[in-house]
Amino acid sequence: MFEIRGDRRPQGPKKLRAERQAYLDLVARGVSTSEACRLVGINRKTGHRWRYGRTRQTKAGQQAVPPAARPLAVSDRFLSQAERIVIADRLREGASQAAIAAELRRSPGTISREIRRNRHPDSGDYRPYAAQQRADSRRPRPKIGKIAACPALREHVQAMLDRKHSPEQISRRLRRDFPERNELHVSHETIYQALYVQGRGELRRELTAALRTGRAVRRPRRQPGQRQPRFTHPMVMISERPAEADDRAVPGHWEGDLIIGKDNGSAIGTLVERSTRYVLLVHLGAGRSADRVRDGLLTTMATLPQHLKRSLTWDQGIEMAMHHQFSITAQMPVYFCDPHSPWQRGSNENTNGLLRQYFPKGTDLAVHGPDHLATVAAELNGRPRKTLGWDTPAERLAKLLAVTD
Repeated sequence: MFEIRGDRRPQGPKKLRAERQAYLDLVARGVSTSEACRLVGINRKTGHRWRYGRTRQTKAGQQAVPPAARPLAVSDRFLSQAERIVIADRLREGASQAAIAAELRRSPGTISREIRRNRHPDSGDYRPYAAQQRADSRRPRPKIGKIAACPALREHVQAMLDRKHSPEQISRRLRRDFPERNELHVSHETIYQALYVQGRGELRRELTAALRTGRAVRRPRRQPGQRQPRFTHPMVMISERPAEADDRAVPGHWEGDLIIGKDNGSAIGTLVERSTRYVLLVHLGAGRSADRVRDGLLTTMATLPQHLKRSLTWDQGIEMAMHHQFSITAQMPVYFCDPHSPWQRGSNENTNGLLRQYFPKGTDLAVHGPDHLATVAAELNGRPRKTLGWDTPAERLAKLLAVTD
């Protein structure tokens, strides 16, 4: 049995039969090429060559050499011969496609596409063994690209690229000018691949100069693991927040956010204490830059005793770019939520919804001065809360201050 080796350094000229088989098995199960290469411990170029073959230099140019023949691995991604026999039998019995899909535990769309693509082109009958042969014949890679297979399409695309048309403009224009000729319909991604993927030779390489960027090599998108840091100083994530903040038993842990005004031109900072649900509003005026938010938070937090400044939880908005300066000055650590996880600041999100009764969306929030914000916060803090046993946040906070005094 193949085992993933711990030493990932280059192994030199070595037969990688076990690694190759493990890689092909992973790909057959639906794992992406990059992830399969990472799991097996091989270079991505090696995995790509195993899957798609290598290119061979000839007098006529580069020519794709298909990978060595290998037995097709059984995968749940593809319909099997037995499933195709069931489809044919049930169709002869008059069963609907939805019923066949339910019986095979497949999507109705899978059954519909299978019948549409693999039935007999003349009679329209679905024959399972012929359907299996058609599916197997379409599966091998590499395939001849659509642009290379159609000289008329290639001429149209090259001529429009010479006129500085973008691939998307070409795709849309061909579809509009030739609505009845499917062989001239091509996606913009197919055009990009014909330009950038070496070894296919579908379009002249010098045509890349006609693109907006003028790049001869396609720039890959950044992988999730290569994400650039949002702030200069590293964030401390919510997973590192003390456990005492999670059960709300210890006061002094706050959640914060901004509510935004008309045209993103104004904002109000909102702070909610997790234990008492006590609300503080931060006056920011016409702007929400990082330094303005930092100064507003420092001014607001200065009104609290130190034992009520245990932590602040915020989302990853750019307004907290100076979080380290706030933490040092206020002696209060800042923890950041995971991306797209507003439920990690549930009390604050709920409070923001309540505040929209006073500060409707689409209005200028800069017209509300500090005194008005204090009045709104006092009104919210005077509301009885079911989660507090019908105490008000102000009453809960007063009890805490009385105990500490």
